[in-house]
Amino acid sequence: MSRYAILFPGQGSQQVGMGTDLFAAYPDLLGDPADRIVGWSLESLVGEGPQETLTRTEHAQPALYAVSYALWHALESALAVPPSAAAGHSLGEYTALAASGAISYVDGLALVAERGRAMDAAAEAGEPSGMAALIGADLAQAERVAADRRRDGGRLWVANINAPAQIVLAGGEADIEWLSGNARSLGIRRAIPLSVAGAFHSPFMAAAAERLEAALHDTAFLDPAYPVYANTTTRPVEDPARQLSEQLVQPVQFAPTLERMAKDGITTFIHVGPGDVTAGLVKRTLPDATVHVVSDLEGVATVATDPSVQ
Repeated sequence: MSRYAILFPGQGSQQVGMGTDLFAAYPDLLGDPADRIVGWSLESLVGEGPQETLTRTEHAQPALYAVSYALWHALESALAVPPSAAAGHSLGEYTALAASGAISYVDGLALVAERGRAMDAAAEAGEPSGMAALIGADLAQAERVAADRRRDGGRLWVANINAPAQIVLAGGEADIEWLSGNARSLGIRRAIPLSVAGAFHSPFMAAAAERLEAALHDTAFLDPAYPVYANTTTRPVEDPARQLSEQLVQPVQFAPTLERMAKDGITTFIHVGPGDVTAGLVKRTLPDATVHVVSDLEGVATVATDPSVQ
């Protein structure tokens, strides 16, 4: 039997026009019921934009969750063999949990909408902060730079371990500026500030984690149909409410998660959702793995008939 996993993207993959072929096909997922949960029109914002509005954390997260889940709904019905595992990058972990049946689609959408609002509010209420991607640095270097900066009174942490030599740091605005200006002297080729609202997956999101925790504990979680690997532990989720809350203030360990999944026997990975970010991270982390991308309905038929998922 095939051993494949499904992967779902996180914030940053949103684009105006994503999933336009899904809205007519799945009005029960992407129509009025979803609009009532998020408080705005998914079809209008996703289809017409503007991109700047769609990119806001409070909009991007529920939009990506809904479109990615609808795409999975289409793919699931076309697959002969169910997946052996699932994971997601940050926000994508919620989509993975919904895909596995650990939470309902509706509960997941409500949680993600609250998560986006909480993260946006924490970024606006706190001191200015941000994130920067490191070019030409490994994890040990990144951890050393962040730790040294904190010892000097700064606020800088590893936020994303995406792939070998693809690390993101998060911290105060002054710390990100310092990092960008001193990258070469720190042994890093470049540090590129990211266009994000704040220092996600760091202690800057403590207020968001506290706010989200109440919603998580009011949500009914069930046993998943297959393991969903957690960003915080790299292992199958055991306590989703606690782990999803902690996820906001701890680094996304995506590359170590992929490595753990490979050790557990996963040989094929399917990116399900807009873009192809998680597919690219698999290729960089596990060069020998088989990787597929399903970013629209056309891709469903192609992947569903591939021998690697049969």
